Amino acid sequence: MKSFSRLTLTATTCAVVAVLALPASAQTNWPTRPVQIVVPAGAGGDTDFNARQMARYFEKITGKTMIVTNVNGGGGTIAMSQVASAAPDGNTILFGHTGHLIVNEVSGLIDYRFDSKFDVACIAAVDKSVVMAASKKSGLKNVADIVNKAKAAPNSVIYGTELGGYSHLQGLIFQKQAGIQMKFVDVGSASDKITSLLGGRIDLASISYGPVKDYQTTGDMAMTGQYNKARNPLLGEIKTFNEQGMKFDMEKPYVVAFPKGTPAAIIQKMSDVMAQITKDPAYAKALEEGFKQPVAFYPTKEAITELNAVRDDYMQYKDLLRQKK
Repeated sequence: MKSFSRLTLTATTCAVVAVLALPASAQTNWPTRPVQIVVPAGAGGDTDFNARQMARYFEKITGKTMIVTNVNGGGGTIAMSQVASAAPDGNTILFGHTGHLIVNEVSGLIDYRFDSKFDVACIAAVDKSVVMAASKKSGLKNVADIVNKAKAAPNSVIYGTELGGYSHLQGLIFQKQAGIQMKFVDVGSASDKITSLLGGRIDLASISYGPVKDYQTTGDMAMTGQYNKARNPLLGEIKTFNEQGMKFDMEKPYVVAFPKGTPAAIIQKMSDVMAQITKDPAYAKALEEGFKQPVAFYPTKEAITELNAVRDDYMQYKDLLRQKK
């Protein structure tokens, strides 16, 4: 009996060790049912596009559906509250970007750090398609044009944005780095920015290149610069701000996050699945065709490190952003 007990104990111990040695994602059968993806933006924009591409290939890999739910309003705070208050069982996920998770804190729309309410799984993609577009009426073609006009007549360059939002911060950092003063006006969403640019009601707006590339071809808009550290070749010959003498880049990561307290195995599984998605050539082609966006991915630890660095950088503009003018 003693020999049998020792054998049983040894076998049990080995089994436990074997389980512990497995990757965290292998220790869960998640997902077991459709998963809701809450997007803090309307349908048709860049955030919604990236969420739906993830959902499409998530189902291809896991066999389970991701149901994309658009919850607009409050600069993304309504959607964030909905996810933060959901059960931490892996069945409700936030798909947002640094504008929602970090800029909202910087602007005072929320009073908490992203990691106090959410468990970050990964950075699923990075928007490297954002440009500063200029209206035809403005006559602005590049950074030098903007700086010269703004220095000759402060507040004469009109920058259209959503006050307190991500593109507002982009404009504030740009003008600080350029040493100029622009006039900020609240024009609304991306589609509203396009309308205002075409109508000549604003001079500049920060926007994803995909929806405005045809207007560059027709001459109705000029692309004064791209926000990337190095050129995104999918944007053609548009120069970075760094190339034009500025020390300024501002890429926009898309973040997959669960309610705080979600099991680590689920978080790891989501990161692992997203890593597989990024290796699918069809996924890469969809990003390129949709928003001129190359594939990018940060697993959990790297994503958290990146987001903390971004937060530290953006928080220095807290007072400027909260002025909202």
